[in-house]
Amino acid sequence: MQEFFSTVFGQPEGIIVWQLIAATRFTIYLSLIAFFGGGVVAAFICFARISPSSLAKRVAASYIWIFQSIPLLMILFLAGLGVPRFLGVNVDPWTAAALSLTIFTSAYLAEVWRGAFHAVPSGQWEGGAALGLSFIKIFSHIIMKNQSFIQAIFIRYILT
Repeated sequence: MQEFFSTVFGQPEGIIVWQLIAATRFTIYLSLIAFFGGGVVAAFICFARISPSSLAKRVAASYIWIFQSIPLLMILFLAGLGVPRFLGVNVDPWTAAALSLTIFTSAYLAEVWRGAFHAVPSGQWEGGAALGLSFIKIFSHIIMKNQSFIQAIFIRYILT
């Protein structure tokens, strides 16, 4: 296959194109790790962000603010080079990249999902509270089944 690209694009360009195509699988692996790992972490952060506890709200808001404020490249450098050098440990580049991308993705997904929860009309939250349902039951029986919430979630996944 490498010979094919070398004949089509020429000697140095064909090899580079082949190497880029061969490395695409690693990009896909890291994207899947960030997507699913970030989704799991974002679910917990988002749930803390919309919970009635003011401490959980502040911690989640701080997490979102910090990791949305730091550029992804800086998080990658800190996880791959800065923290390991500071602590004197050896970190695998895959682990550093996966952790960095998961943290970065989770901060953005948590905020998008919080917006999706706020897209649900307040009357539905109040109706569940009027029925005497707990926060967990309101969340699972009313909010998660709301069409506007589901649409906001899927629109974010489609756009990324």
